[in-house]
Amino acid sequence: MTKKYLGMLTLALLLTVSGCTPSLDDKSEVIQNTEEAETKTVIIPSLQLDETYYRTLLPYEESASKGLVLSNLSTKYDMKEVENGLLRISQNMFAPDKYLFQEGQYLDTSTLKDWLARSNQEEPGLNPSDEGLTGEEKAKKAPVYISHIVEQNYLEKVDNTVSLSGISIGLALNSTYYYTKEDFGATYEEKLTQSQIEENGKRIAEEVVTRLRQMDGLADIPIVVGLFQQNSRNAVVPGTYFAYSTAPAGKNVSDWKLVDEEYVLFPTAESKGRYRDLDEIFRNFKHEVEIYFPNYTSIIGTGYFKDKVLQKWTITIPIQFYGSAEVTGFTQYLAGLVKKYFDSSMNIEVKVNSLDGAEALLIKKPGDEEAYVHIYSQ
Repeated sequence: MTKKYLGMLTLALLLTVSGCTPSLDDKSEVIQNTEEAETKTVIIPSLQLDETYYRTLLPYEESASKGLVLSNLSTKYDMKEVENGLLRISQNMFAPDKYLFQEGQYLDTSTLKDWLARSNQEEPGLNPSDEGLTGEEKAKKAPVYISHIVEQNYLEKVDNTVSLSGISIGLALNSTYYYTKEDFGATYEEKLTQSQIEENGKRIAEEVVTRLRQMDGLADIPIVVGLFQQNSRNAVVPGTYFAYSTAPAGKNVSDWKLVDEEYVLFPTAESKGRYRDLDEIFRNFKHEVEIYFPNYTSIIGTGYFKDKVLQKWTITIPIQFYGSAEVTGFTQYLAGLVKKYFDSSMNIEVKVNSLDGAEALLIKKPGDEEAYVHIYSQ
């Protein structure tokens, strides 16, 4: 297994060589990154977009297990949320104004494949053995509980040195187990109960932290572990994290904190039953679009809720017309509807797409009376 260790990072002189040196502003910091025997120059950007974004070291280093998320998670929505949700959880422990972000460098592809296997396939496998079981028996007695592990590293700069100060781990847990009764046969599904997901998620979390503690340099590093419940394969909204715990230096996870987050699709029977007022607002907005431009395909809205309170509403409008003037007119009309239906306390993002790609974007942040509008074709 390939391991990467972040050593001491010391302030270095930058020799200016034409064509070989990155362009820096006056506030950028140049530091010498020592990784085992290798020495290279890295940069800490001076600009932080806002208090929710982490700064990253440059040049950017991808995860040691890059690419596995594409094969391990069922939907593109979960692929994005398993990482973004972990970033939000990590802010509870690692403040963005104090820590730097780096993609995971300790769990490489080979290690993760072994850990995500069944125990009878690979000795370190975290999923139960299916030896001697048929497809349906696997679903009842030994479903695959965990399908992916996300690692994020958090670094801290003190004086002229930077060192690893924390790790976050996201465990992507299945909510549905898919199986066949015979080779190349029909696919069936078995829903996992919430108690199954929680019990096995916490068990796996303890084992993962135990293994991380045995890796060089990680014995005394704080580790945050989040439990992510994936959505089903045909879902059009992502799953969410439902619990997290922090393992202090030298210890394992113990006290679990609940995470009340969810994504709700509008307009649906669920949105009408649970968030009636918001559902009515969305349906009225949708109706006015239908009256003015009847040749669009559909409008869907995804609401992100935290503690049952709407945090952001992302609305996607696919269109079937392509003329520049028509797109401009439609976007102007949408800007008026956004102002009319969504009050200044709401965080709204409207995306207008065609077969050619993105056509327009409207963003209204809390406190704004009108939306910021960008038309891509102009």
